[in-house]
Amino acid sequence: MTARLQGRSALVTGSTDGLGVAIAQALAAEGAHVIVTGRNVEGGKRTVGSIEQAGGRATFIAADLGRGAAAIRELAHAAGEAAGGDLDILVNNAALLIDPAPTAEVEEELIDQALRVNVKAAFLLTGLIAPEMAARGSGSVINMGSINGLFGSAHSALYSATKATVHSLTKSWAAEYGPAGVRVNTVAPGPTLTEKISGIQDRLASMIAAMPSRRASTPAEVAAAVVFLASDDASNIHGATLSVDGGRAAI
Repeated sequence: MTARLQGRSALVTGSTDGLGVAIAQALAAEGAHVIVTGRNVEGGKRTVGSIEQAGGRATFIAADLGRGAAAIRELAHAAGEAAGGDLDILVNNAALLIDPAPTAEVEEELIDQALRVNVKAAFLLTGLIAPEMAARGSGSVINMGSINGLFGSAHSALYSATKATVHSLTKSWAAEYGPAGVRVNTVAPGPTLTEKISGIQDRLASMIAAMPSRRASTPAEVAAAVVFLASDDASNIHGATLSVDGGRAAI
């Protein structure tokens, strides 16, 4: 273990289950004080417990980012207080996974929900936190995209559209905040072995078989990319999309 993030604080949205847990654990293992957040209180407590058991530091703040601007402002304020005033790292990880469906069958309510969670929440939270980083002259924002945002996929238009938007926001924010010392980048995972995809591995089999690596990623491999972008090892990387997908986006 190294301590590349010693003395820094990180807010990881959607870190009560799935990939967010691995990201929170990896950041804490590098010395960061991690603010864990999500709707699942028990999951949040488990994430904090696992970090503390490993010798790290974490705080849980319950939040539902789908509730809109007021809830997001509350989270940003509470996270800043928990961090002692400064947040050094923001990981926009919270996302609504969407089952594949023909475009004509997607209900308006699901479209609105996906945009609220996958796009609007990250947009508003970054707008609250990144200017504070810029005022200090340093910080790292990492958006969790997806290879679905990099290429077309039948019956995945809604999810792909939200992730493509995240990728575009990364470039715009890099241009906006980079001159003030804030780095904004994207990690774009491919199929990753979390509990959320355990029930759909049969649907992913053909994609995995076509990947140069011939296997899905582990949560730890994706989390390692987040740690890298959050650390000084990536000190001059701005607006990049780092795919952790076994080479899927390259073919």
